[in-house]
Amino acid sequence: MSLWGQLNLLDPASVIQSEMLLFHDHAMMIILGIFILVAAVGLSLLKSTFSSRRVHEAQTLEIIWTVLPALLLVTLALPSLRLLYLVDEQPLNSRNTLKVVGHQWYWSYEMPYLGNKMYDSYMIPTAELSMGDYRLLEVDKRVMLPTSVDTSIVTTAADVIHSWAMPSLGVKMDSVPGRLNMMNVHPLTSGVYYGQCSEICGANHAYMPIVVECLPPAHLY
Repeated sequence: MSLWGQLNLLDPASVIQSEMLLFHDHAMMIILGIFILVAAVGLSLLKSTFSSRRVHEAQTLEIIWTVLPALLLVTLALPSLRLLYLVDEQPLNSRNTLKVVGHQWYWSYEMPYLGNKMYDSYMIPTAELSMGDYRLLEVDKRVMLPTSVDTSIVTTAADVIHSWAMPSLGVKMDSVPGRLNMMNVHPLTSGVYYGQCSEICGANHAYMPIVVECLPPAHLY
């Protein structure tokens, strides 16, 4: 989970989030290079005392500042499209399916891979928190996911639009009434990960936390 003063993204806990982090670093390096180039050109123009009123065109310069941005856009577009298709990819051999239903203001889960286990997950009030618990983030029942195994997450809503978001796993899915959204997740490491509803859904929107506990398959089945 994110901490006060943290500037970097969360440590990736899934394959998709790892790819997102790599693309973020790739894009930031290109942006930083553009910023340095523009700043250097701007400073050189400010310090230069040379001027020419007879120059009406510069074909070579115009070709450079047309082709170079196009190449930079291609270097951004290709990894972006690859990541987009990876997010939408669904494995054919996925044995696990997590069903998520959003309500005002709690989540319902169904886990067929744990013997069709079904329950509602509510936020723990501040007065009932134990020592070391996080305020507004702890729930009475966590989602259990196996590590190193593909799990298909299917979500919908029973009343209004919600959004099931888990930043460490690279998951953010809209829960829309009457519609099913699906996404695949492949946790890499064991741990407890925190998320929240990311779509304003009413007065208690801020009190719909999500807690996912990832464990090795031997500890779940």
